[in-house]
Amino acid sequence: MKPLLTALSGDNRARDVVIVLVVSVLLWEVAVAIFQPPLIFLPPPSAVWAEFMSSPGVFLKHMGYTLSTTAVAFALSVILGVFLAVCIVQSPFLERTVYTLLVALNSVPKVALAPLFVIWLGVGVAPKLAVAIMLAIFPIVIDTVLGLRSVEPDMISLAKTSRASRFQVLMKIQFPNALPSLFAGMKVAVSFALVGAIVGEFVAGGNGLGFLVLVAQGQFDTTRVFVSLVLLGLMGTILFYAVDFMERLMLPWHVSQRGHRPVATPEAAGA
Repeated sequence: MKPLLTALSGDNRARDVVIVLVVSVLLWEVAVAIFQPPLIFLPPPSAVWAEFMSSPGVFLKHMGYTLSTTAVAFALSVILGVFLAVCIVQSPFLERTVYTLLVALNSVPKVALAPLFVIWLGVGVAPKLAVAIMLAIFPIVIDTVLGLRSVEPDMISLAKTSRASRFQVLMKIQFPNALPSLFAGMKVAVSFALVGAIVGEFVAGGNGLGFLVLVAQGQFDTTRVFVSLVLLGLMGTILFYAVDFMERLMLPWHVSQRGHRPVATPEAAGA
C-alpha cells in the first residue's frame, strides 16, 4: 500500500499533463478564430467536440477496438521481448542469429510488411496484432539486453563464488538490474504498439480508429478525422503515463525517480 501511495502522490505530472492539454486546446481554438482557415483544413476544437457528441457511441466503440488491439499487442511484445532478451544474453549463438534477424527485420518498413500479414493471416485481428508486435518488440529487446548486461562483473563473480546457479544470478541480480531499462523500452513500445495497430487497421480495416480515419478521409470529412486523431492522442498519452506509473510503483528506489519525489526539509522532518 505504501508504494502505491508514494506513486500517486510523488509528483504532479498528471496535473501538468492536464494543464498542457487544456492550454493547447484553448490556443488551437483562439488561433482558428483569429486566422479563420477553411474548415476542411483545420476545424476548431469546438467543431471537433460537436462532431464527437453527434455519435459518441460509434467513436468509443472503435476506440475500444483499437485500445484492445494495442493492449494485447503490447503485453505479447513485453513477454516475447523479455524472453528473447534473456535468451540472447545467455546464448552467444542466439546473439549472433536472433539478434541479427531482429535488427534486419526492424530495418524493413512495417507498412510494407502489413499487406503480407494480411495475405498470411487474413483480415481479422491477427494481422493487426502482428504489425503492432513487430513494431513494439524491438525497443523492449534492445533495452532489456542492455539492462541485463549492465551488471557489475564483480557482482556476478561474487554470486558465482557463493555457488549461485545461472538461474539465480538471472532472477536475483541481472533481471532486477534490468528493470529500469525494461521500463524505458516499454514506454517506447507502448506508443509503437498503438502505431502498429493503426497501420494494421489501415491495411485490414473494418474496425478501429484507423478505419474511421480512412473512411473520413475518403469523404473529405476533416472534422471526423480530427476526432479520431484527438482520441488517438489521448489514448497514447494515457498508455504512456500508465507505464510510467507502473515504473514509479515498482522502482521507487531507482535514481531516475528521485527527482519526482518531494524533498524532505529539516523543518518537515522536525514536524
